[in-house]
Amino acid sequence: MSEHTTTVMLIRSERQPTGDFDRALKTLPFSFKTAQDGVEAIARLKAAPAQVGVVLLDVTTTQESGIEIIREIRQLEPQLPVIVLSEAAPAPATIVSAMTSGASDFLCYPVGPDELQRAIGRVLNGRPKDCAAAPAVSIPSSGGPFIGRSAGMRALSAILGHVAWAEAPILIQGETGSGKEVIARELHAKSRRAKKSFFKLNCAALPAELVESELFGYERGAFTGAFQRKSGIFEAADGGTILLDEIGDMDVRLQAKLLQVLQDHEFQRIGGKETVKVDLRVIAATHRDIEEQIEEGTFREDLYYRLNVVNLVVPPLRERVEDLEELTVFLLNKHAQPGSAIPPITAELRSAMRMWHWPGNVRELENFARRLLIFENPAVLAEELRDRIDRRQMGARTGGQLVTPQGSAAVPTQPDRERMPILEAVSKANRRAQTEAILAALGATHWNRRRAATLLNIDYKALLYKMKKLGIDQEPSVETASPTVLSARAS
Repeated sequence: MSEHTTTVMLIRSERQPTGDFDRALKTLPFSFKTAQDGVEAIARLKAAPAQVGVVLLDVTTTQESGIEIIREIRQLEPQLPVIVLSEAAPAPATIVSAMTSGASDFLCYPVGPDELQRAIGRVLNGRPKDCAAAPAVSIPSSGGPFIGRSAGMRALSAILGHVAWAEAPILIQGETGSGKEVIARELHAKSRRAKKSFFKLNCAALPAELVESELFGYERGAFTGAFQRKSGIFEAADGGTILLDEIGDMDVRLQAKLLQVLQDHEFQRIGGKETVKVDLRVIAATHRDIEEQIEEGTFREDLYYRLNVVNLVVPPLRERVEDLEELTVFLLNKHAQPGSAIPPITAELRSAMRMWHWPGNVRELENFARRLLIFENPAVLAEELRDRIDRRQMGARTGGQLVTPQGSAAVPTQPDRERMPILEAVSKANRRAQTEAILAALGATHWNRRRAATLLNIDYKALLYKMKKLGIDQEPSVETASPTVLSARAS
């Protein structure tokens, strides 16, 4: 069905003001029919289903539930695309409900003719044949980003399966290291843009000037050092997906330019006058509270509403402890040498892992799995976690009481003089754990300090400093000594 022969049914009460939107509709190459409500729309579809190619459902003007209308259309015509139109700031729950009920796309007012035409073209040409059975994202038992069966990950998976193929912007929120980029890449892989490029830009890693040139590109002579034209990421990502990581750290001035790209799908290079048109999907991610930033004046409210059409929240690792073991096994297999066995996760290690709160989330767990591969001794890692838990409890003193990880108060603290032996024991345990980790990494790399630093995920100079501080200055004479024995020799 071509665009010029497509009939679009608009479900909207005529009692609402239309103005600019109706004028936009008249410029489009489609035939439009209007239904006052869901009852009239369903009746028309039953009478002549083949005459309607797309449904536009305005959920802000219909008197009945838009979700119920979508479901009724799905039951009657499973393959008929439904584009939802909503006010500028819909509740996230409204968007999720619409998408999971079978909506093909979700647009927020104001909607221009170009944006509306692109949306209709997408659902006509790029949607799955069966709208009612949108592809669900599975949670594999081993491998893949969605590991585990926790309630939080199940909920995220259910939403992701319905919104991945839609074109609406998505805002991913979650703590640092929780896996926001993994979610973004999965969204791209499940979308109609999967065969096109995926680009990522960390807005917090570069100064505002560099972020601007990376996104929009520049013309020759635009500034000192611009010797030739350079295309930006927006231009390179045409047809694909771009992830704006840590969007909460983007400069306010750049936020205005980004809003223009989202609204008009066009921009100008720095120092240029030529307008560049692009067709891309924007996914934004942040660990910050954007609504709080809006109140502080560091984030534009209109940009937030443009990005937050669909909001995905990635649960922190401490809220999915039932997934720890399965996720650890996946990470062990990821970093293990091909064909080599991975260390077992003993009951002792499992218990310690569940007690730790994992502030670095999956990123921290991945480094933990790499250390387990180095030691090949679950007991050493279990002791390390217990030492961390003890230190955290001591560091959380308030009002002369120890606060446990669960938040309950422990036994009142003793005077400093009586507490010193405990602090000394913690310090020795920390020193021993660091020594064992460094010696194990050095042994695995035949005392190549740079490679050992890479294994330990620390800076090379930091490794040299720690070796000097711990007294590790030369290779032990007995190469087959265990990490514990080597630790004793080094100290």
